[in-house]
Amino acid sequence: MKAALYRRFGPAEAVLEVVDLPTPDPGPGEVLVEVHASAVNPSDVKLRAGLRPGAEMSYDYVVPHSDGAGVVAAVGTGVDPARVGQRVWLWNGQWQRQHGTAASHILLPAEQAVALPDPVSVEHGAMLGIPAMTAWAAVMGDGPVGGQTVLVTGAAGRVGRYAVQMARLAGARVIATVSAAKAAGVSSLVAGPHEIIDYRTEDVAARVMEITRGQGVARIVDVDFAANLAVTQAVLAPGGTVVGYASSGPHPAPLAFTTFMFRNQRIWTLIVYLLDPIRRRLGEAQLTTWLSQGLIEHDATMSLPLSRIAEAHTAVEASRPGGVLVTPD
Repeated sequence: MKAALYRRFGPAEAVLEVVDLPTPDPGPGEVLVEVHASAVNPSDVKLRAGLRPGAEMSYDYVVPHSDGAGVVAAVGTGVDPARVGQRVWLWNGQWQRQHGTAASHILLPAEQAVALPDPVSVEHGAMLGIPAMTAWAAVMGDGPVGGQTVLVTGAAGRVGRYAVQMARLAGARVIATVSAAKAAGVSSLVAGPHEIIDYRTEDVAARVMEITRGQGVARIVDVDFAANLAVTQAVLAPGGTVVGYASSGPHPAPLAFTTFMFRNQRIWTLIVYLLDPIRRRLGEAQLTTWLSQGLIEHDATMSLPLSRIAEAHTAVEASRPGGVLVTPD
């Protein structure tokens, strides 16, 4: 099988190469998936560059990428043979494993290959694993949000766009922060009682409190926990929850513990790779329902052949809008 890999951390052009590897056979409880599209996430490029906390080369080489989509090519014992030929989307392909989805085939535990609803293209399916599941967990992974007001920061990002849609579908009122330059990509998702705030030109805390008539928000889906902490403390309502799934600010964040404690507020630092099995099954089921009904819009994608994977990584490092995929040559 064809696969992209790196043998050391470093710049994309310097360390990524495409090679031939043996195609594995599925063991008990496993499926072999023919990969039709592999998504490049920011976490993938950070790991390849050696920039993720605790990053170390645990193998002589690594085939990158967590997310992807394709078709089940073979199954091991204990897996329903009827799954052969099934379209699937994949998660945690390279999480604590040597072989990710940047290859023509990948071997995974059967539960990590989720049936892809017919209305969804394989390209969009390849982008579900990290962004869509992070959004679902951040919005409603610990309970219903119907009737609540949810603040989504960084709403133009891949997680943010999904979070805005999911919060609306779950019956919440949404306030989304976005720069004016990226507002056009979000405005179609935020209509009716929902609001957009330009975080570059407006006082986010003041606008949120104005919109909510001084009540604040019940939930924050936060793309930058440290940078947004002052706003969080100003607008999170008593009993509310902030879900931080990323943080580019100083570490540790200057957290005022008693501010949260005396308002009975909850901080959930979320990493989707470690989502517990019960939550994950619930999220997959809800996502399948929405996808089957055509209720979820997806980012536009840029697709490059596997042989140009270094370019794909560079595009993600440059914060290119939308999803970036590699596909078999």
